[in-house]
Amino acid sequence: MFDIIIKNANIIDGSGREGFAADIGISEGRIAKIGRIEKTDGQIIDAKGLIASPGFVDCHSHSDYYLIINPLAESKIRQGVTTEIGGNCGYSAAPLSGEALEERKNAYKKAYNLEHGWQDAKGYFSRLERQGTSVNFALLAGHNTIRASVIGGSSRDATDNEMARMKEMINQAMKEGAIGISTGLAYGPACFAKRDELIELCKEARKANGIFTVHMRSEGKGLLEAIEESIFIAKQAEIPLQISHLKTYGEENWGKLDSAFELIEKARAEGLDATCDRYPYTAANTGLHSVLPNWVLDGGIKKELERLKDKAVREKIRAELQQAKTDIWDKIMISEVITEKNKIYEGKGISEAAGIAKKEPLEFVFDLLVEDEIAVDAIFFKMSEENLKRIFKKPYVMFGSDSGARADYGPLGRGRSHPRTFGTFPRVLGRYVRNEKILDLPNAIKKMTSEPCKKFNIKNRGLIKEGYFADIVIFNPETISDTATYEDPHKYPMGIECVIVNGKTTVEKDKHLGTKAGNVIRF
Repeated sequence: MFDIIIKNANIIDGSGREGFAADIGISEGRIAKIGRIEKTDGQIIDAKGLIASPGFVDCHSHSDYYLIINPLAESKIRQGVTTEIGGNCGYSAAPLSGEALEERKNAYKKAYNLEHGWQDAKGYFSRLERQGTSVNFALLAGHNTIRASVIGGSSRDATDNEMARMKEMINQAMKEGAIGISTGLAYGPACFAKRDELIELCKEARKANGIFTVHMRSEGKGLLEAIEESIFIAKQAEIPLQISHLKTYGEENWGKLDSAFELIEKARAEGLDATCDRYPYTAANTGLHSVLPNWVLDGGIKKELERLKDKAVREKIRAELQQAKTDIWDKIMISEVITEKNKIYEGKGISEAAGIAKKEPLEFVFDLLVEDEIAVDAIFFKMSEENLKRIFKKPYVMFGSDSGARADYGPLGRGRSHPRTFGTFPRVLGRYVRNEKILDLPNAIKKMTSEPCKKFNIKNRGLIKEGYFADIVIFNPETISDTATYEDPHKYPMGIECVIVNGKTTVEKDKHLGTKAGNVIRF
């Protein structure tokens, strides 16, 4: 007896080998048989002319809170994502305490009316399991969140007692199922952490066979130094390294890609398990306040706001940015704000928005950040398409959206999110596989499925293989494509015919069935 039988499929199984024709029998959430199946019991899915592959694994997700706000994970599941790795760039839903917990509670209550009822990973996982979710979800313990919990937003070094507390939080998170540690060294408060702190914390994660993912200190001017630092930390801690969203940011840095490859490949040749991820777009998406010098972030959001309200501090920032010859306002688009008053600026470039406000661009940025209490997201158009293609071709690069699961309705439909939120995986398969032939289909599927599962120690997923969990996406290779744009980002992709999670049909013919069959993946 089978619960679901997928007939006449062209199976690309996630291993990298060429596709083959077979039926797939699913029973009790697992793949029970691959081959010719004569039985007609259970649900029959005719996949003639379609590809059946493992469900895609988004190895760089920020869905931690979004799955609580809307557990249907619409923008991910409808592009074929069945598993997400959350807690990236140093920011995780758990563990957290102290100042960080209070700030997070207030922020999500204000923005989404979310009641924050957990502190540790166990509590977060329990909340997720109680309400259910449409995707499988694994969590990295965020260094930024942990440091903010123990030290606050201060730029100082941790005391011995504070280091012990941070280690304890990582140990507890790993015991409760976290799969490793992430850091965001371009952001506060991790930007104030020195290498020794990171090495010691990574060693704690390594004790439980965890992984280290890093949003590096620089992806532009200091790119090569940042790669060297990340490799050094991983080597000293003897922990596998994942470099988040590898890029060359800013045209003046596009020529550094070969040197970046050399550093990574040298480390791999020397035995370090070093890999990377990347999204298929040439614009970044992060907080607008990332344009400010790191010293402005010292002390956390309250102190940052105080500084931005001070005219003398504004002039100091202005002088520093001018000295760095920062001329970026035409390449930054405001994507999301909090206050209703400033909604008119969403989707507009800084220069255009400043013109509407009748202000000079930097003064407009200062005022906007103050009015929205720093919670302003922006899209930065600063990367090279040619470099993107070269990055994709590397065997140690896999795919991640660098986004949370959103929707085209409700609280997660607000603003102008980056199109990667709705289009990452279909864009790879449509634009870069079918149209531009940057990768062949079996290799691209491998990068989306078995490779991230192998890297993040996710067992029994990522392959179409008997005994594995039945996470399967069925798509049309001739039509699969993204439809989301920077101007109109909340649009679902084309060509996804069916998505199955743990043996339950979740998406069928562009319709989410409301199924919440996802599991929390504990390490």
